[in-house]
Amino acid sequence: MLGCAVADELYTRFPQLPEGKLTQLRASLVREESLARVARELGLERRVRAGATPVQDSALADSLEAVFGAIFLDGGYPAARRAVVQAFGPLLEALDPGKVDKDAKTRLQELMHARGKPLPEYRVVATHGAPHQRSFEVECVVEGLQAKGEGKSLQRAEQEAAKAVLNKLEP
Repeated sequence: MLGCAVADELYTRFPQLPEGKLTQLRASLVREESLARVARELGLERRVRAGATPVQDSALADSLEAVFGAIFLDGGYPAARRAVVQAFGPLLEALDPGKVDKDAKTRLQELMHARGKPLPEYRVVATHGAPHQRSFEVECVVEGLQAKGEGKSLQRAEQEAAKAVLNKLEP
């Protein structure tokens, strides 16, 4: 529902943009970092219990999605869309369709595709910590190169590993 509402709003704001650019804009908004930022701005962090430890971005992102899901179940798509647009207002206003930064995994995948090479593979090397404080170590392998990345979420660790491989490919 969240991705649909954001895509709907982006199409309303930028009807002239091609589908690929709209998809990039949506991906820049509907990702853990952005969701956690919005959750914090809405004060959701104070409502999520994490014991004595700071609330992880992944928990905030999941909680925000749950709130939008509850609004959807209670009031339907129009109410949920309004809530999403209101919550994401500052991020939506700050969007510059000409300056969409692609994440490291996307950039690496596009680079390999452009070179006619196999796509990167990601493997979880290790997990650390208690379930509520989990961190991940991921290895990215592509073209005989490999690099590791770490993060508090699997996605973040994959991004860090992809970034490390890109640094090796494009010094």
